[in-house]
Amino acid sequence: MVLRADFSSQAFFRNPAGEIEKLRSAGGVVKIPFPIVGEVWTTTTQDLTERVLNDSDTFTLRQDDGNVVGLPWWMPGILRTFTNNMLTMDEPDHSRLRHIVDEAFRRRAILDMEPRILAIADELANGLFAAGSPADIVARYARKLPLSVICELLGLPLADRPKFTAWASSLTRFTGAIGLLSVIPNIFAMKHYMARRLTDAGEQGGEGLIAELVRVEKESGKINRDEMVAMLFLLLIAGHETTTHLISGSVLELLKKPDLRDWLHEDWSRTSLAVEEFLRFVTPVQFTKPRCARKDTELGGVRVKKGDNVMPMLAAANFDPQANNNPDLLNLERKPNRHLAFGSGIHFCLGHQLARLEGACALKALFRRWPKLELAVQESQIKWRRRPGIRAIERLPVSDRSQDA
Repeated sequence: MVLRADFSSQAFFRNPAGEIEKLRSAGGVVKIPFPIVGEVWTTTTQDLTERVLNDSDTFTLRQDDGNVVGLPWWMPGILRTFTNNMLTMDEPDHSRLRHIVDEAFRRRAILDMEPRILAIADELANGLFAAGSPADIVARYARKLPLSVICELLGLPLADRPKFTAWASSLTRFTGAIGLLSVIPNIFAMKHYMARRLTDAGEQGGEGLIAELVRVEKESGKINRDEMVAMLFLLLIAGHETTTHLISGSVLELLKKPDLRDWLHEDWSRTSLAVEEFLRFVTPVQFTKPRCARKDTELGGVRVKKGDNVMPMLAAANFDPQANNNPDLLNLERKPNRHLAFGSGIHFCLGHQLARLEGACALKALFRRWPKLELAVQESQIKWRRRPGIRAIERLPVSDRSQDA
């Protein structure tokens, strides 16, 4: 039986725990329809989610013919080009590509970036109301911080960031096939731009990951030009999009519960612990990429046949009461915190250290500068983008009592 669920509805995004519990009551593995991908098996418990993500021999991201699982036959070639990245690769190609950029995202390298990230966050927080009040946290703060950081990491010029903001915004708004096709012009523009930056780095050198990719291509040939373009696309979009929603989602929860905001303000060393709970509770990435069963297998009492698509649900794993007590309650002091916000297995999020640090810096800078920040609209007026798989607040208008007084 296929269970009907609208994973892009306001009801789901407003109360994911309640909607997920309805799915879980039907079983640990249930079949659902998912936009573009079609019918898939999804997991509703943390144990089963981890089993799928950790068994990359049975559940693969590529079909036997090499095509990406869940990518429709009608998908334009330009979109297929961008799917040629490590996020959709099985071994050994996944490790070959990941190893090239892994060093830049290691803990020591990321921790060295903390003063710079905090400085960017402070600057953005100071200018939050420069264009007037109320201010949209999503557009003026939550998106700008991680976008600025990833651009610096890649070695992209400051003057080009308005382009990325416009491109990235359009690429994350589509909800179906028609919307996906509508962003193709922007994708062509991004591909052309990235190819030009790679060429410039090859001729003139430079700093950042773009220059590093060119160096690896020249010295070892472990990555080709199409893979380099796809890598840049992945790092640019994935490197800021999900963190945008982590920041805005965290801010919303603190504005809804000022006592928690004040608790953080008393001791900012608590921020890292709080970010872990926001990662679990907000879960910006609700589902993983779909996988294909390479053989008949049993999963949670369900017979999954060879060729069936399986799409683990990270949000369900994070709200599983068998993994975390009272998962529907936000508890910033939760220990231990068993969440799968960054996935599991070989595709565990490359940028997890960076996302954690950006989330912590964002909260510190924002609420140190604006300790009386509050919602400028009724909570019921907050809307999420109708994009299944990503929990993204559309707009988050805020004001500050001290400023408005």
